[in-house]
Amino acid sequence: MVAQLSQSTLLAWYAESKRDLPWRHTTDGWQILLSEILLQQTQVSRGIGYWLKLVERFPTPQSMAEAEVDEVLFLWQGAGYYSRARRLHALARQVCLPSSEGGYDGVLPTTSAHLLQLPGIGPYTAAAVASIAYGEPVACVDGNIRRVMARQAKSANPSVKEVEQWANRNLFHSDAGDWNQALMELGATVCTPKQPKCDGCPIAPSCSGQLDATAYPEPKKIKRKRLDLMCELRYDSSGLPFLVQRGEDGILAGLWGPHMEEELDVESLIFIGEVKHVLSHRDIFVQVWLGICRQGMDPSTVAVSALDRKILALGDRQGYRS
Repeated sequence: MVAQLSQSTLLAWYAESKRDLPWRHTTDGWQILLSEILLQQTQVSRGIGYWLKLVERFPTPQSMAEAEVDEVLFLWQGAGYYSRARRLHALARQVCLPSSEGGYDGVLPTTSAHLLQLPGIGPYTAAAVASIAYGEPVACVDGNIRRVMARQAKSANPSVKEVEQWANRNLFHSDAGDWNQALMELGATVCTPKQPKCDGCPIAPSCSGQLDATAYPEPKKIKRKRLDLMCELRYDSSGLPFLVQRGEDGILAGLWGPHMEEELDVESLIFIGEVKHVLSHRDIFVQVWLGICRQGMDPSTVAVSALDRKILALGDRQGYRS
């Protein structure tokens, strides 16, 4: 029989120990949504700067809907996983459609059920925004909460349904927003994957797995894939690189960078090195070949991915850019 965790103790710990993050000083649903989408795959320490830039430029869904997606991508560059930025822009435009056309007249929905209908919003994000911004009594399930649950219940590989049932059973309905944040904060700062701080855990008395905490849950086996690409890095006489905007498909959709393909005709080009770029499930290796072009462009004026910045930096280091 698993002991019931103490809600009051965890909430008191959260009130005392939570990190001072800028989105915790607002109840604006749009600003909270921006933070949740950013933090899906960007570390909190890096996400703060991006969130501040986005909130300043796009304080409302309307302001983002009126902008071009290129501007959103430009502010997003460096945060990675750019599909989030494109879906966020599509979300803003849908929110700003008239209700007669399936939109929300410029007002972000306040319930998790309606938030789920928007581009790029899954069950976690919908529950987080609805509970934190609007007080809906709905439980969140993310990786941090799954880890807390697995250790509390001493479950090596809990299913999504089991974690959801646990989260719903333990939900503090009177303040679901703080409760969800408390559980996530615990997982992020105390009940961490590799070095959990069990001695300082506020809900250690109810934890069945604390004696061997790192065994719960079992690490997921990630199958990594290798992608080999070739890149033409061409400069004009003034030292500006030739850049192209990529299409709407793929991991670099909509971003700018040197021409890159799986195979290129490099007979007239000079090989200058290889760049490696690591994603969550993929290792990308890019052979970089140098050439000339008639006219390049300033890369600081467009959205350029981290991979492309590495390629441009290779040219800079070897003195090919003036």
